[in-house]
Amino acid sequence: MTVLRLTGVVKEHPGGVRALRGVDLVVEQGEDLAIVGPSGSGKSTLLHIMGTLDRPTRGTVELAGQDTGAMTDTELSRARARNLGFVFQQSHLVDRLTAVDNVATGLLYAGTRRRERRALAEVALERVGLAHRRTHWPSQLSGGERQRVGIARALVNRPALILADEPTGALDQATGRQVLELFGELHAEGATIALITHDPTVAATFGRRVEIRDGELLDGVVA
Repeated sequence: MTVLRLTGVVKEHPGGVRALRGVDLVVEQGEDLAIVGPSGSGKSTLLHIMGTLDRPTRGTVELAGQDTGAMTDTELSRARARNLGFVFQQSHLVDRLTAVDNVATGLLYAGTRRRERRALAEVALERVGLAHRRTHWPSQLSGGERQRVGIARALVNRPALILADEPTGALDQATGRQVLELFGELHAEGATIALITHDPTVAATFGRRVEIRDGELLDGVVA
């Protein structure tokens, strides 16, 4: 099953600056994909297009077999909530919420009933090894634990695709390795993951790798 398909995607900014130049990309169910490129290569723009957080200037983006270009903003928000989970460089936890309540926020736009959210959030925290920290505040968690809470929030709705943007960039080397190991475990359990990184050593831990330079995808290497 194809989870995400980009065809001929172009993204232009005011002034004629072209951030993406005719990108074709397919992500199949069960893949672990790393998109690697230096600063300014267009990888963050690509992530926003893949995550339907931005629309392309030209080209098509299909999510779970549906053309997102034909969707209204409301329809697109619903499709995003059902199919995508996001992990960012910073965990972006809400300070006034416990770990489990932070994870439950990942269900706010998915139509999940209030009484079911906490139970699902606890399952997600257990999946990332943090069930014992569910009632802790973000200030009581280490950087790696906060990022794990962010990952739990991304996967709580069991999305078709987890998109990760430099998820180890703000972590020390040892903690970053632990987070990458967690992604490996989630992939082994069936999760589909696409990660954006500038670090070739991070990309090397993924089964499929493609490189982006000057807004163009180069041939990938399958490990």
